[in-house]
Amino acid sequence: MDKTKSYEISKDIVLEAFQRVKENKGAAGIDDESIEAFESDLKNNLYKIWNRMSSGSYFPPPIKAIEIPKKSGGTRILGVPTVFDRVAQMVAKIYFEPQVEPYFHSDSYGYRPNKSAADALAATRKRCWKYNWLLEFDIKGLFDNIDHDLLLKAVHLHTDKPWVILYIQRWLKAPFQMLDGTVKERTKGTPQGGVVRRESYTMDCGQPAILSIQNVPTLMCISGNGFVQSSEDNEM
Repeated sequence: MDKTKSYEISKDIVLEAFQRVKENKGAAGIDDESIEAFESDLKNNLYKIWNRMSSGSYFPPPIKAIEIPKKSGGTRILGVPTVFDRVAQMVAKIYFEPQVEPYFHSDSYGYRPNKSAADALAATRKRCWKYNWLLEFDIKGLFDNIDHDLLLKAVHLHTDKPWVILYIQRWLKAPFQMLDGTVKERTKGTPQGGVVRRESYTMDCGQPAILSIQNVPTLMCISGNGFVQSSEDNEM
């Protein structure tokens, strides 16, 4: 560990984080910097991320807020972090995900490694032969209403790395920047976009350990019926 740094973060992990972000593609954030532009000064950009994160001085920029139409009518806000911030988020994800992954319910498929919506459909199709009915429901406003304090309690339970907790807290509070340039502070919820949002969602819906959103699936399991969860949509 670099004795001048507060936290031990591997430079190799920072490089791996960029490679994953590049593979996932995605749009530019408020700085309009594309992945290609970021990569044109890759060594310098990755050093900045490593240096700031390992010293505890990394603060995420505002998240670009884009309104997208919903099938049911109205709009939802999609949050687009900068490429720089997505790499930083991915660094935390690489360290944090292996610690929390073993605690997720086996029927939780949303944003988990080696699991997909197709797997959730396959499980549902198989169970159609076992049960006479199926209940499908959507959790209204899930991403907009996640309780930050409750989520951070779950994070505390599953990591011994103070910097992971520190940065997840900062990402949760990162404000939206609207298209007209105004900045909107956030006190709850997670943006629908970016890396940490996926981890936050999975923590909220995938674990039976702490969050109240699990009550219905847990009752279904106790009663002998199965459930399948993928994104904010659920089937029982």
